[in-house]
Amino acid sequence: MNSKISEILNEIEKVIVGKNEIVEKVLMAVLSGGHVLMEDVPGTGKTTTAMTFAKVLGLDSRRIQFTSDTVPSDIIGYSVYDKETNSFVFKPGAVMTNLLLADEINRTSSKTQSALLEAMEEMRVTVDGQTYDLPQPFVVLATQNPVGSAGTQMLPSAQMDRFMIKISMGYPDFASQVNILKDRHRENPLDRIHAVVSKAELQDLIEEASAVEVQDSVYEYVTHLTQATRDHEMVQLGVSPRGALAVCRMAKAHAFLEGRDFVIPEDVAAVFGDVCCHRLVLSTKARMLEERPESVIKAVLEGVDMPVIKK
Repeated sequence: MNSKISEILNEIEKVIVGKNEIVEKVLMAVLSGGHVLMEDVPGTGKTTTAMTFAKVLGLDSRRIQFTSDTVPSDIIGYSVYDKETNSFVFKPGAVMTNLLLADEINRTSSKTQSALLEAMEEMRVTVDGQTYDLPQPFVVLATQNPVGSAGTQMLPSAQMDRFMIKISMGYPDFASQVNILKDRHRENPLDRIHAVVSKAELQDLIEEASAVEVQDSVYEYVTHLTQATRDHEMVQLGVSPRGALAVCRMAKAHAFLEGRDFVIPEDVAAVFGDVCCHRLVLSTKARMLEERPESVIKAVLEGVDMPVIKK
């Protein structure tokens, strides 16, 4: 593993206790230029995770709390008339940052949620006909409470498809919770951590992860897997081509964290569930049978032969 990557993980894990796998998944998403959706009950550390990553990666960050009265201009910005210059001046919204913490994204209206789409996919926003590029790198770490909680609504499929991965923090185990209680008895662990890399160094790591080699047989494996989701009897909408690209990018980041400069099929299998579960739309039959996307993904991985890589 790259020494900088080890240093980043060690620093983050000073705050995010007992969730090493989750921390690695979020870092892989950042290195692959993707966005992260964290779903869980309140109080499990979703917001703390986002704040920790921003500090350790040396990124400018903003936080926006989504509510029923949040409007699109809060996200992308707006133009206001300046009497002194006799012109309109652009006032940046929350997305004009490196890391945007979109807290409780499923508590706001669909119109406001959609304001994020162009920013997340195109890395720019358009206000009054003018296009503004976002700072690089740009990552959205969004949190949502489980659908069915008071005041929540489902995100549209088009927006779900923009998130590289969807993860769940889960409750800490016994020993981890004891450590959390001890660490926070007198101070906030966030005050003890520091930036491990600069923006420029993070960009270099992102480029290194992007340069990881992928053989044709791995591309074919990803294609077989995604096609299997589309053909599955329990699935109404399978993984899109955008989802297949996300699998490849995450697989390269996984290989990079493992210290390799090439992807193996095991990298694909390791990230396939986190990248694809939230992209599936199950059929009516599957919902009646209380089928879960995770079981569909498991069946797909078991049903598609894994190629042998010769290196």
